[in-house]
Amino acid sequence: MAWDSRGDDLNWANGWILQAPEIQTMYSLNMPVAQLRTKMREEFERHRYVNQMGVVDMLLFQSHAEFQETLNYWKQLPHILKYFRADEDPNARLPQNFMSGFLEASSSSFSQLQLS
Repeated sequence: MAWDSRGDDLNWANGWILQAPEIQTMYSLNMPVAQLRTKMREEFERHRYVNQMGVVDMLLFQSHAEFQETLNYWKQLPHILKYFRADEDPNARLPQNFMSGFLEASSSSFSQLQLS
């Protein structure tokens, strides 16, 4: 299914932004609608320079699925808040490289096993 990706990406971004008050109410979020809209815009801006049509179509399909799951209330509160975790917790950001992230995750899970 090939979409007119140039117009659809703007339509999806606007759809998300227009539904921000509804999402805030549905999930009882303790943040202003402006903060939700800013985060939604950031998520779309992350992929701003993607030019390959297949990748754009895949991203639009994922956005549509996320949109439907969110508005149908199929997500739980942690699924919504995961987008804001990196903003609030500097330790939640991605590691510098794969190996350091792998070793950090392995050592933390190993220490949890020892505590049990």
